[in-house]
Amino acid sequence: MDTRPDMNEVVGTHDILLVTLDTLRYDVAARLLAEGRTPNLAAVLPDGGWERRHAPASFTYASHLAMLAGFLPTPAEPGPHPRLFAAGFPGSATTDERTWTFDAPDLPTALAGVGYHTACVGGTGFFNRLSALGSVLPDLFAESHWEPSFGVTDPASFEHQVARAVDVIAATPAEQPLFLLVNVSALHQPNWFHLPGATRDDGDSPASHAAALEYVDRHIPALFEAAASRRPCFTIVCSDHGTAYGEDGYTGHRLGHETVWTVPYAHFVLRR
Repeated sequence: MDTRPDMNEVVGTHDILLVTLDTLRYDVAARLLAEGRTPNLAAVLPDGGWERRHAPASFTYASHLAMLAGFLPTPAEPGPHPRLFAAGFPGSATTDERTWTFDAPDLPTALAGVGYHTACVGGTGFFNRLSALGSVLPDLFAESHWEPSFGVTDPASFEHQVARAVDVIAATPAEQPLFLLVNVSALHQPNWFHLPGATRDDGDSPASHAAALEYVDRHIPALFEAAASRRPCFTIVCSDHGTAYGEDGYTGHRLGHETVWTVPYAHFVLRR
C-alpha cells in the first residue's frame, strides 16, 4: 500500500530529517524490532514496522548521491513506485501528483531554493572533508559537520552526532524550515566494541551489528525530540546499503549480495 503523503504539501510546512543508518541490514533491523530490542524506534515506526526495500547503490558515496537526488530506497516488490522527491527530467516513470518535483541537480539545492536551511552531520569517511572526495557530499549543504568523534572508530559516535544535530536544530532560525541529514556511522565496521565482552580479535559479526543498532536506539530519542521541537518534521529513517558477514563467502559491501541490497526504510511525521 502506498503510504506517501502529498509532498507538495509537506515541503515548506515541515522540517525534513533524513537519518541514514549507514550499513544497517534489513534482516537485523527487522529481527531486533520483532524481539523488542529497539523500543525507541518501535515507538515511531509506522504500523508494520520497517519496510523491506532495495538500496539505490551498494556503498555510502553512491547511495547518498542517489538519495540526495530523490532516489530513496525502492520498495522490494514489483513497481513502478512513485517517489517522494524527484529532480525533473524527461521520461521519468516514478513521479506522480504527490511527488515534489524540483528543477535542481540535488535535493539540498532544491530545498534551499524554496527557503530551507540545509545541514548535515556526517559520520562515515565520505563526509569528513579530508579529501576532495570527502567534500562532495558535505558541499551539497549550506552547513556541514564532521569530526573524528563522529566517525566509525569512536564507540560513542552517535552520542556525539546527536549532540551536534541538536545544536544545529537549535541554532536554525525558528521561522526558517530545516533540512537535516544525519549519517549515522555506528553500524559500519568496526562495530565489535558495541557487543558486550567482545574484543578486537573477535572482529565484527551480525551480533555486533545488532548491538550497534541497540546502541543507536538508546540515543535516538534526543534527536527525534529536537527534530519535533520547531514544527512538524517529516522524517525518513533508512539504510543506504547493508553489509555481508561471510554469507556465501562475501564480506563487506560494494558488492551485489542480498545482505547488501536489502535495507530497512520508514517515513513518518514527528510532532511535539
